[in-house]
Amino acid sequence: MRKGSLIIIFIFALALVAKGQPEQAPVPNFEDVLSLKSVGSPVISPNGVSILYTVREADWEKNRYDTEIWLFKQGKEPFQLTQTADGSSTSPAWSPDGKWISFTSSRDKETQIYLIRPDGGEAFKLTDHKVGINSYRWSPDGKKIAFTSTEPETETAKSREKQYGRFAVEDAEYRLTHLWVFDFDPEDPGEPQRLTEGDEFTVGSFRWSPDSVKIAFDHRPDPLINSYTKSDISVLDLDSGKISPLVTQAGSDGGPKWSPDGKWILFNTKMGDNRYYTLSKIARIPSSGGEITVLTESFDENLSTIEWTEAGIYCLASQGVFRQIFLLNPGSGKIKKIADTPENIYSCDFASDGRTIAFYGFNRTSRPEIYHAHIDNYNPKAVTRMTDEVRTWKTGSREVIHWRSKDGTSIEGILWKPSGFDATKKYPLLVIIHGGPSATSRPVLVSGGVYPYLQWLNKGALILQPNYRGSAGYGAKFLALNVRNLGVGDMWDVESGVDYLIKQGMVDPDRVGAMGWSQGGYISAFLTTNSKKFKAISVGAGISNWVTYYVNTDIHPFTRHYLAATPWDDMDIYLKTSPMTNIKKASTPTLIQHGEFDRRVPIPNAYELFQGLQDVGVKVKLIVYKDFGHGISRPKEQLAAQWHNWQWFAKYIWDEAVEIPIEIENEKKKK
Repeated sequence: MRKGSLIIIFIFALALVAKGQPEQAPVPNFEDVLSLKSVGSPVISPNGVSILYTVREADWEKNRYDTEIWLFKQGKEPFQLTQTADGSSTSPAWSPDGKWISFTSSRDKETQIYLIRPDGGEAFKLTDHKVGINSYRWSPDGKKIAFTSTEPETETAKSREKQYGRFAVEDAEYRLTHLWVFDFDPEDPGEPQRLTEGDEFTVGSFRWSPDSVKIAFDHRPDPLINSYTKSDISVLDLDSGKISPLVTQAGSDGGPKWSPDGKWILFNTKMGDNRYYTLSKIARIPSSGGEITVLTESFDENLSTIEWTEAGIYCLASQGVFRQIFLLNPGSGKIKKIADTPENIYSCDFASDGRTIAFYGFNRTSRPEIYHAHIDNYNPKAVTRMTDEVRTWKTGSREVIHWRSKDGTSIEGILWKPSGFDATKKYPLLVIIHGGPSATSRPVLVSGGVYPYLQWLNKGALILQPNYRGSAGYGAKFLALNVRNLGVGDMWDVESGVDYLIKQGMVDPDRVGAMGWSQGGYISAFLTTNSKKFKAISVGAGISNWVTYYVNTDIHPFTRHYLAATPWDDMDIYLKTSPMTNIKKASTPTLIQHGEFDRRVPIPNAYELFQGLQDVGVKVKLIVYKDFGHGISRPKEQLAAQWHNWQWFAKYIWDEAVEIPIEIENEKKKK
């Protein structure tokens, strides 16, 4: 007889998803977590008083996530500004005089720019561009709006499909994106004017000059995913239409931003070294052309530029598990930390004074909120109350911990502890491994996606999120520690973290599981075939064989960079780092989850591991999520994935049989 009663467990499972439960139950069900609203994209008004931001929430009936725009005005409660009947409204922006709010929406099929007054009312469509709008920006004087749009399908392509059906020549067929502009007139915006054309480049990001007469933009020969290494920067003069190349060096250069006086252009660069694991730099160049100066050579982490103001260049950068605001002096190159509250800060936006900001951020005890602050007397105030949705939930605690890996490398991670943690008890441990590899696990209050964090926590488990070698936030040397050491070094870091917690006396070594998605899925697969520490593993969109991955993925350079060779140059390193190499050593029960149309980690990786584990007699289950690529992005399938993980680990960590509840339509009608 298994521990616990199947009937009791089934009733518990039904209770977890029961619609009739109080909305703020202390132990939320999976659907409660996935239904939480989330904020983003704050845009502060020119006068620094009001903030636009987006709110995303699940539409379970249509099985999608929709986004609407909200508005905060000082002294008042935030209110929803847009109400899109079908779809979302995104990319909010203020007109420079603060009298209008623009946004994009696909409510009429193609994405167009819409206008609405800050006081609300009915939004109306400003553009009617044939193939829709990709991105847009107001000119600083408020007289024009520039936008990018992808070229329409050619008549030749349409005729070819009519005659010969649908096919595509790999890496040779695509549509380019170009720049357009129109005069701002809410009554009659007129026809947009094309600014760039031809088949020599495709436009990426762009910025207006402070005097509204020029546009700096980055571009590359084509939109293929691996062509980012060929990105350059040019400047377009609106009066003459002349395009002047500005940054033409080898490698990726992009994200141009003007200095307040218009004399300089700031940009992101790798100075020709485009390996995935190298840090990017911030450089400047005279806007009329000239010598490039790297400003961040001494800063040992990636910096993300926010804005160049009179005070200097404001940036965001990770420091371990936290993300903070820094100020870069463009003259001396000196960088100083300006703000570290809350613990993680994202998406800052400055008002016209260059001192007032809006951003979204979070602490380990709060959900992401929109904040309003002044740089001079920094004391950020949350203007939203998203954390209120989970106030009554049992969310446990988060600690930042450190340990030494097998080779002595210092590793940092997040340890989740359940409410009422007892230091004298030994707990089950679930290790959740982030992707990337150059991502970072951060201490968050609630996490959704495909793993039921809070439910495991409330079931009495510890959760460890290791920032293994190659994670961002720890400098260039750490970022490159997994080069030609993928899987192997990662396993050292994960296993040593487990050992550390076991030695602390808080973990039951017989009840340890591991899981992850993408690169985290690869590490999980490597653990499946190389480690004996785990009782159950879940592999999400994981790589199982670097040789077959190399020829199937859409990012071939990734493998060449991290393994420093192709399979034909060095098969040994491909075998050393591939989970399939040691498939005969595998013994851990493994759940495999994968998107049907994943191009980043193509699904043959899942089938190869699945077949291999079956051949050697290891308990394995493969679940394919239909119509998805690399991520599971719809709420119902995320709910399913959470149940699949819950069921798998309940069986092998808790020795419980959980049956996933399915409500039959005929029975539903009888109620």
